[in-house]
Amino acid sequence: MATKTSELLGVAVPRTVALVRATGDDQLDLPTPCADYTVGGLINHVYDVAVNFQRLAAGQETDWSVKTDHVAEPGWRDRFAVEADRLVAAWEDPASEEGVAPAMGLPRSTIGLMGVVDLVVHGWDLARATGQPYEPTPESVGALHRFMDEMGPTGRQMGAFGPEVPVDAAGTELDRLLGRTGRNPAWAG
Repeated sequence: MATKTSELLGVAVPRTVALVRATGDDQLDLPTPCADYTVGGLINHVYDVAVNFQRLAAGQETDWSVKTDHVAEPGWRDRFAVEADRLVAAWEDPASEEGVAPAMGLPRSTIGLMGVVDLVVHGWDLARATGQPYEPTPESVGALHRFMDEMGPTGRQMGAFGPEVPVDAAGTELDRLLGRTGRNPAWAG
């Protein structure tokens, strides 16, 4: 059962990389369930997540205001895969989950889970927007529910999550997680 950040990333990253690789250039301007992003913008964001969370794993500060149009550069799918693999490797260092992140004042293990949230939830966003199948592991969904129990209200106050979307009782655990992050699990572009 995956419980450490590196283990959760180890199962989330291949799924997200597969989605990115299968996204066509003709899909980059499509809307996504994350209203802030088109498909191309979402991929740029997830790429930045992969790079910035490597730095956070090493206890370094990162500047989220720096934005790069990765999908405008040749070979972006392969480069994303490389950075995503580096992300997993960065969190395999046991020190990555120890102590408090200086810039954020949060346990580094919590910071690591933020990266998992980004990959899993934005993986669903990308899959939904591009018509691809996507199914995160039950361990990932369970870990992210626990993360939302702890950090959801703070994340919502900071604008990282939208208002919670009610989910039908017949909804899956993934549906409930998506609702907690402000997404409508029934979203269709």
